Amino acid sequence: MDKKKFDYVLLIAVIIISVFGITMIYSASSIWAEFKFHDALKYVKHQSLFFIVGIVILLISSKMDIEFLKKKANLILGVCLILLILVLIPGIGSVRNGSRSWFGIGGLGIQPSEFAKIGLIIYTAKYLSRNQKNMKDIKKGALPIFLVIGVFFLLIMLEPDFGTAMVITLTLICLIFISGLKISFFVKLGLLGILGIVGLIIAAPYRMARIISFLNPWSDPLGSGYQIIQSLYAIGPGGLLGQGFMNSRQKHFYLPEPQTDFIFSIISEEFGFMGVIIVCSFFFLIFYRMLKVAMSSNDLFKKYLAFGLAFGIFIQAGLNLAVVVGLIPVTGVTLPFFSYGGSSLLVSMLSVGLVLNISRR
Repeated sequence: MDKKKFDYVLLIAVIIISVFGITMIYSASSIWAEFKFHDALKYVKHQSLFFIVGIVILLISSKMDIEFLKKKANLILGVCLILLILVLIPGIGSVRNGSRSWFGIGGLGIQPSEFAKIGLIIYTAKYLSRNQKNMKDIKKGALPIFLVIGVFFLLIMLEPDFGTAMVITLTLICLIFISGLKISFFVKLGLLGILGIVGLIIAAPYRMARIISFLNPWSDPLGSGYQIIQSLYAIGPGGLLGQGFMNSRQKHFYLPEPQTDFIFSIISEEFGFMGVIIVCSFFFLIFYRMLKVAMSSNDLFKKYLAFGLAFGIFIQAGLNLAVVVGLIPVTGVTLPFFSYGGSSLLVSMLSVGLVLNISRR
């Protein structure tokens, strides 16, 4: 084991933005937490606990035998499948914000779809490494893995959790794309995907409301357009250097639950354009370091695994930032390492830990 190859830049970058994320959760949530729980540190305490657990998971996953994951990929995927089925059963799964996608454990919640993301990446990496020669054949190579992805997509959509389903699907499509599958297949898949998304929007009125609010938030400023309008009101006054730490106005009950999906709005308001540049630079640095590890690996499974984990974090971050600035409709996707939420943070830490593992071997 060559310690010189261990990617300390990636590790330090992740720790820095995670600590910054906890700091911003305090700034974004203190007013709401004080009002609701009479404890301004309520959300910070929970996130700090998950951060400590996340660091432990990162360290363990950076030293474990990656071949063990390859051998148990089918079992891991099976467990994820069972959890996604169980969470849909009333009385077992908890409903939050209209979505039955949580297991309630005390005051905390675990989201199985987040862990299914890792399970699918591990399984797909194993599949691609073993079927490299068959991937140019649609029926023998691509169809079986897309059927597996389709089953998980449907289960997550039943919750419903469109944002997580999109992150998983886009991540795995990018991973399969680099395996050498014909581009014409992805063109057809893209057209089919567009039709599918249109069908999903028509099937659920709230999704249509989100599309309308995206195109013109002021058509329903107190309803479906409220969140994105308040987000833009937070970003607008930020200027070059922002209003200053803890000086956000929108966190004062204007922007709903600012410590979750829209925490980037508060960062923009308090730290301005410079804060935006710093956060985005850290994400690009993390993505670059993860891609570098993937490119340097000679083992196909480890290469695909590192690529998949890198795509997962970068796509999720990209979708969240696009929502916050109004480029795409609201999806409910969290910002990795920043947004309040244990499942998201633990999965992000696990992803980085596995890539660090690959970097040291």
